[in-house]
Amino acid sequence: MLKIGLLLLVLPFYFAPMPSFARAPYALRISCGARDDVHSPPTNTLWYKDFAYTGGVPANATRPSFITPSLDTLRYFPLSEGPENCYYIDRVPHGHYLVRIYFGLVAEPSFDNEPLFDVSIEGTLIYSLPSGWSSHDDEQAFVEGLIFLKDGTASLCFHSTGHGDPAILAIEILQIDNRAYYFGKGYGQGTILRTDRRFSCGAKDPKFGADYSADHWGGDRFWNSLPTFGQSSDQIISTKNNIKKASQAPNFYPEALYQTALISTDTQPDLAYAMEVEPTRNYSLWLHFAEIDSSVTGVGERVFDILINGDIAFRDVDIVSMAGDINTALVLNTTVAVSGRSLTITLHPTIGNHAIINAIELLELVLAESKTLPDEIRALQRLKSTLGLPLRFGWNGDPCVPEQHPWSGVDCQYDRNISKHVIDGLDLDNQGLRGSLPNDISQLHHLQSINLSGNSISGLIPSSLGTINSLETLELNGNSLSGRVPAALGGRLLHGASFNFTDNAGLCGIPGLPPCGPHLSVGAKIGIALGSCVAFLVIVTCLTCWWKRRQNILRAQRIAARDAPYAKARTHFNRDVQMTRHHGHEHSRTAAENGPSLLA
Repeated sequence: MLKIGLLLLVLPFYFAPMPSFARAPYALRISCGARDDVHSPPTNTLWYKDFAYTGGVPANATRPSFITPSLDTLRYFPLSEGPENCYYIDRVPHGHYLVRIYFGLVAEPSFDNEPLFDVSIEGTLIYSLPSGWSSHDDEQAFVEGLIFLKDGTASLCFHSTGHGDPAILAIEILQIDNRAYYFGKGYGQGTILRTDRRFSCGAKDPKFGADYSADHWGGDRFWNSLPTFGQSSDQIISTKNNIKKASQAPNFYPEALYQTALISTDTQPDLAYAMEVEPTRNYSLWLHFAEIDSSVTGVGERVFDILINGDIAFRDVDIVSMAGDINTALVLNTTVAVSGRSLTITLHPTIGNHAIINAIELLELVLAESKTLPDEIRALQRLKSTLGLPLRFGWNGDPCVPEQHPWSGVDCQYDRNISKHVIDGLDLDNQGLRGSLPNDISQLHHLQSINLSGNSISGLIPSSLGTINSLETLELNGNSLSGRVPAALGGRLLHGASFNFTDNAGLCGIPGLPPCGPHLSVGAKIGIALGSCVAFLVIVTCLTCWWKRRQNILRAQRIAARDAPYAKARTHFNRDVQMTRHHGHEHSRTAAENGPSLLA
């Protein structure tokens, strides 16, 4: 099946909003693992330091390919930190972006396993690293996708497959035109374009857009060199003439891309190139032409058909006629549904003896997966925090997508009514969980089963748990929960729900558990608490006063005991003086009384 569409450089203008070309496009480049901003040669490109975007471990980097930027650090994600790890980047303006992720190798002798892992952007799996990717310097050491970011954030995740630890060297998020790579129906509506390959035909060296001095709105694309289709079927031609209609909206192709080309020979007029692709995939194929052969000067001098896997995709292509002149860019696009593992492009001349081509782009159309309800993601993150979920669980990114990598212990279901995934089960028994159950668990409106048995969860069962009407199975046995089981949960038992609260010494309130004490209102509990506090303060005050009084008494007694000998001596002295005075007084009084008789 072949769907054919023809795109010149003039595209529909209804794809709003248009970028303002008076300003530079948004660009964020991150040097993973770097502690400071760095500039890479030869273009002095700025890479921001890796700060607070993710977890993982920073390390020295070994560049696996000449394609990767000249950066010295990377960040890798050991399986002990969980199978899913993500970069979360916020404050990304709404728009269309080229997102590119470079892979690296940890420069440690013990790192023997080649890292093979999956990569997702915004929850959609776009690439799986093939075995042997790191052993060939000419292999593409990055993955790239074109995606609309609409909520101000970007989520880039790396999913372990059990072979080596994911290691990321650098990340680029580069804004491009909102209409870039428009391929027709379905554009921008849940579709990501993953770059499979880009070839500059006849070029001797691979180049990025920066090397071509290309417009920044082009996204700094990488163009690999393709000097021949092979089997002596072609020859290289080039020109120094200016190329018209090249670096224009919305794709902003570099002019130099059209200044080299491959042209078929007299002995083999057909140009054919076969590419290995993934089967049962849809691809967007972009073919670039400019009539730079000096032997062709006008319309009708070179005409050819373009066949894709043997089917005619474009008939009677006359570059000069369709582009409007010689040395003028022409871009043709078609969507190809591939059933096998090969995609073959054949250019068959119908007028003139030679076919010509300047560049080839192949992008896979990846259907974006529907994300999980944001409220339910936040509820799971809160649960992760309050229960102290072990690092090995990860729980990063989206719990349900990509579908190949759901969160451990989380069951998902796709709800067609809201076009979102929802959480319908939690299975986290015997995982050493501690802490308490948060009220936020009620945000998991679609839960049908919860198994948290055999952990060390304490505290009360939140009453909000009883508002989850879909809940049919609840296993909280074997924990340290306390308090009254919410009445709403107890009532559900009468309707066939299966709940298990056993082996929680502090729970009460339903058949099979101890009865609860008198029920106190919240106001009464507050009153009792305040009364207890006042009584405690009174007791403390009384004890303080008693203690101070006792200290004063003891201090007085100590002083009295210290001064006792001197006090006794003084008492004896005073008594002797008084007795002496009393004796003298008595003697005088006796003399006075006896005096007259003696005189007589």
